[in-house]
Amino acid sequence: AHTATAMSESPTAQPFREDAILKRAVDVSIAQLRTFCRHYRHAGDPEGFSKEQVSTVEQRRLEFSGPDEGGMVWLNGVFDAEGGAVIRTALEPLARRDGTLDGRCRDRRLADALVELAGHALDSGSLPDRASQRAHLQITAPVETVLGLPGSPAADMEFALPISGDSVRRISCDCNVTRILLGPESAVVDVGRSRRVVSGSTRRALNVRDGGCRWPGCDRQASWTAAHHVVHWSQGGPTDLSNLVLLCYRHHFLVHEGGWQLIRTDQGEVLTVPPRVEIDPFARGPAD
Repeated sequence: AHTATAMSESPTAQPFREDAILKRAVDVSIAQLRTFCRHYRHAGDPEGFSKEQVSTVEQRRLEFSGPDEGGMVWLNGVFDAEGGAVIRTALEPLARRDGTLDGRCRDRRLADALVELAGHALDSGSLPDRASQRAHLQITAPVETVLGLPGSPAADMEFALPISGDSVRRISCDCNVTRILLGPESAVVDVGRSRRVVSGSTRRALNVRDGGCRWPGCDRQASWTAAHHVVHWSQGGPTDLSNLVLLCYRHHFLVHEGGWQLIRTDQGEVLTVPPRVEIDPFARGPAD
């Protein structure tokens, strides 16, 4: 019906022939018939077909709602056929199950994939600069929070509600750090130079040694990982190869916020120890 209406209203279309579509409908499913109708319409009205496709691009929308009291954010989007295909093509490889112990449902894996894709774009520096600076997450945290001292406040992050100290230590494993000294009434007394926690040469050596995420069974390449401190630098852990290991976004999360422990043996083997009560924040919801 949509094909008949579109072709009858288009001044560039050839006459619509219902019998051709009805004959096809006898032997195919609804989805296959929809695809056939698209081919039929393009053959009979390529100009009108193209104009409609352009109009669907103009209807693209992506809305952000929140954060709510718990910090949750909602996305609501509408995309044309090509735009949706581009997004899905980018997310599907990142949304695959990560081994037999990955109990995440498909919706959860797709959501994690979107976050991972955006994080990779930030890490790679491929996004346009903002305010003459490379686009990046900005977190402001007291020293006490980074150290994990009792009674310390949460950390402030741009575009989000305050986040936990565990999240701060995960993100700060491989980041730029700027020291800011505050005086009375929070007046800025001094701002130190930004420095890279893991230097470029150390990161290159780490990429060569590990080759990618070292979590057993994970296949993320080095460019999709962060340099994790086995003993965090805020706790006195050195930033050298013996105390560093590459982890992808999900497994880095499991170590810091999920309660898992990561152990490097003297032989360089990486062992994972689950929490006493296993809580996988990436596995909520029924498995599909």
